[in-house]
Amino acid sequence: MPFNTISVVGLGYIGLPTAAMFASKEKKVIGVDVSQHAVDTINAGQIHIVEPELGVMVKKAVDGGFLKAATTPEPADAYLIAVPTPFLPITDQHSIPEPDLSYIKSAAKSVAKVLKKGDLVILESTSPVGATEKLSAWLAEERLDLTFPQTHGEDSDIRIAHCPERVLPGHVVRELVENNRVIGGMTNKCSEAAIEVYRTFVEGDCVVTNARTAEMTKLTENASRDMSIAFANELSIICDKLGINVWELIGLANRHPRVNILQPGPGVGGHCIAVDPWFIASAAPEEAQLITAARNVNNAKPNWVFEKVKLALASYLLANPNKSSADVKIACYGLAFKANIDDLRESPALQIADKICDLPVGQVLLIEPNISELPKKYDQTLLVDYGGNDVAADIHVLLVDHDEFKNRQPKAAIVIDTKGIWSD
Repeated sequence: MPFNTISVVGLGYIGLPTAAMFASKEKKVIGVDVSQHAVDTINAGQIHIVEPELGVMVKKAVDGGFLKAATTPEPADAYLIAVPTPFLPITDQHSIPEPDLSYIKSAAKSVAKVLKKGDLVILESTSPVGATEKLSAWLAEERLDLTFPQTHGEDSDIRIAHCPERVLPGHVVRELVENNRVIGGMTNKCSEAAIEVYRTFVEGDCVVTNARTAEMTKLTENASRDMSIAFANELSIICDKLGINVWELIGLANRHPRVNILQPGPGVGGHCIAVDPWFIASAAPEEAQLITAARNVNNAKPNWVFEKVKLALASYLLANPNKSSADVKIACYGLAFKANIDDLRESPALQIADKICDLPVGQVLLIEPNISELPKKYDQTLLVDYGGNDVAADIHVLLVDHDEFKNRQPKAAIVIDTKGIWSD
């Protein structure tokens, strides 16, 4: 059947660009989000996140009548679910986090109300293995009048597939079009329907597999990245102990034709690399030894950086005996989880800044050029408007390599650079 009306449930960093992409091809798109603010912002032709090129696309789509947002689903031909998949609260610090599928379940229950025979439901949310099958089961519980792949196979009324996003924040618009897509249908007809939908704008290959393998593919990609970053972060800690410049070391090692070591940083953040490896580990805790070790290395890095800040504070006070800690100003550069975006999810920079704010110092300055306000728990006066000018502080802590910070090293005696972008 033709998929003329597309519903995208979850209008965040993946859902909104995806909705705008369909709308740019003159499909009727209904975006759904529980946030009234997000809905109102989009319907005004504006965006509530930072992503290059997206603002222009959304305005054009809204003005052209191809995109609208709502807080509840409306009838459509295909439904793409792009909601968060966080962790359940951890009760034991040594336990492996378990995935929280409540957002997917809620989305399923809301979409089920408007489903009709022939519709397609695609789970785009990065999910643990088996989540697509659970989604289909939740839909079936709500709609006893329809049939689903788990019971009726190729003859089901509703098609279900998993197609994980594989895009880089800051490049989402381009990569949605160019990147290959993994299509994991619960049946062959489910995969065929999903391919038909994505071919609306995807120029990369649409590679077909089953739903479980598609789920595991995305988790594997991010676990691999996490382990590579963990190696770089562990190297940085070892090099610090041995008095070696880790960035020079990596640059030299990478001159080998078969070596490509990533760059270290203050940790790993975001809702993919910092989260997805745990989905594998929670499913096979005894077997996921390397994956778990890498997660532990990267999770420990923010605290290691914070200890360096505490040592810097002690060093400053020792060198300035006429001052107390209440006289000291610390500037933190960057709060997002990676460069040139506004996304604070699972950000190691934010974790470090949070700890620094608890130090008994005179003032902490938080410099994040991609946001206009801090999370509610922070005093908004801590956020500094950065125009590239020197910031008056005694200790400068570089946490994110935003373009605004490059080649603008503070003229200060104590600088902690976790990204290696300041020459000294």
